[in-house]
Amino acid sequence: MSKILVIDDERAIRNTLKEVLEYEKHEVDLAEDGPKGLEMFSSNSYDIVLCDIKMAKMDGIEVLENISENSSDTQVIMISGHGNIDTAVESIKKGAYDFLEKPLDLNRLLITIRNAMDKSTLITQTQVLKNKVSKMYEIVGESEAIEKVKSMIDRVAPTEARVLITGANGTGKELVAHQIHEKSSRAKGPFIEVNCAAIPSELIESELFGHEKGSFTSAIKQRIGKFEQANGGTLFLDEIGDMSLSAQAKVLRALQENKISRVGSDKDIHVNVRVITATNKNIKKEIETNGFREDLYHRLSVILIHVPTLNERENDIPILAEHFNKLICNEYGMSKRIVKEDAIKELQKIQWTGNIREFRNVLERLIILCPAEITGNDVLAYAKPVSGSNI
Repeated sequence: MSKILVIDDERAIRNTLKEVLEYEKHEVDLAEDGPKGLEMFSSNSYDIVLCDIKMAKMDGIEVLENISENSSDTQVIMISGHGNIDTAVESIKKGAYDFLEKPLDLNRLLITIRNAMDKSTLITQTQVLKNKVSKMYEIVGESEAIEKVKSMIDRVAPTEARVLITGANGTGKELVAHQIHEKSSRAKGPFIEVNCAAIPSELIESELFGHEKGSFTSAIKQRIGKFEQANGGTLFLDEIGDMSLSAQAKVLRALQENKISRVGSDKDIHVNVRVITATNKNIKKEIETNGFREDLYHRLSVILIHVPTLNERENDIPILAEHFNKLICNEYGMSKRIVKEDAIKELQKIQWTGNIREFRNVLERLIILCPAEITGNDVLAYAKPVSGSNI
């Protein structure tokens, strides 16, 4: 069960709460005033804090503010015999999970504690998932080329500058976008990704800006676009070079004015979005052939980051092999394979037209087909299977 700290200057209430909560199998500590409670909180880990508002040495709201600043995961339930609507509202605004009036209804108290624990569990699970996602988008490598990219990310991420990421297919442009978001002040906001190449040109505007019900034949209900979904966070437009010219014009307006309008509506909606884009095309050549707006290019390319191909960073292949070996074996529940030195040398000789994406697929194939160790001969046999082979 949960570990609970009770802060109240009335001994009878402290003891009653301790008795009731311990009967429900919770672990309970008691503090007779705010300073003592904060001292205990700083030296212990608590799931829930029950705190009185009116106390002599320190007001309960001060205690709440201190706890909220130092531990956003701990749920604080405020209790008071002198409560009113204003006090309750102030408590909730300052981060309290709930507000209960004295004399306490014990059934309501226990339900509130149970709900607070459910919220704590969800917060913990969300953080675990976010950590897993962060590891998925980790940039692996120590070569000079990739270190330049990492250094650029560290310098650019804290700013609001728009970033255009260039590079061949499979180099990891989306990883760069994720890293910029994770290291920015918008990290707690949404990260919304749009693959412009995967959406038909006639639907891209609806996808980005949303539409109103009845605005076109299949618009049977209102739709919120990606710009609105990304409000307060980051919008990543992958393969921006494949966006239609009409959609480019609307994106340009959104960047200039920080507002959009849904398809079928003339109402402006203000948005606060950082836009990161990526492309595998030569945008300057697209501009010359009138395939891309030059004014939009200059809006998007405040910062340019070029992601090198795998062939430009072959010194990273041993590190990448170790990384994917561990990752793939964990996914399949297999024992980690031994990648022999001659296998690494053969992997470094390959021309990786598909870059990191192709490299991962090859490692996965080798891990599946080689039961214990991967040798140079295995790489020669399985890395580039020819059409008509048994692989």
